[in-house]
Amino acid sequence: MKKSKKTNKTVKSTYDVLVDDPEQKKLLEQEYQELLLSELLLATMKRDQLSVRKLAAEAGVSPTIIQELRVGKRTNITLATFNRVLDAIGYQIAIEPKGR
Repeated sequence: MKKSKKTNKTVKSTYDVLVDDPEQKKLLEQEYQELLLSELLLATMKRDQLSVRKLAAEAGVSPTIIQELRVGKRTNITLATFNRVLDAIGYQIAIEPKGR
């Protein structure tokens, strides 16, 4: 946050205003997590020159699931499916305590 030189008041960014609202903060965090998976898939598929069908076959899931994850359309998958997709692109799930 920045202080305005003229009024010496704190000026909030749009992000700061949104995260002040608990519902908006939760939605923003959910959308960010969905974006991360989508971006991870896009980058990995490009790097490894994987098609949707090839990745789906390697992960043992339908091409529809991969395509929907890729474009951010599918937001609710099982942990088993998520783990298979991550394994196919060379990643794993790590669980650690939240920072306090």
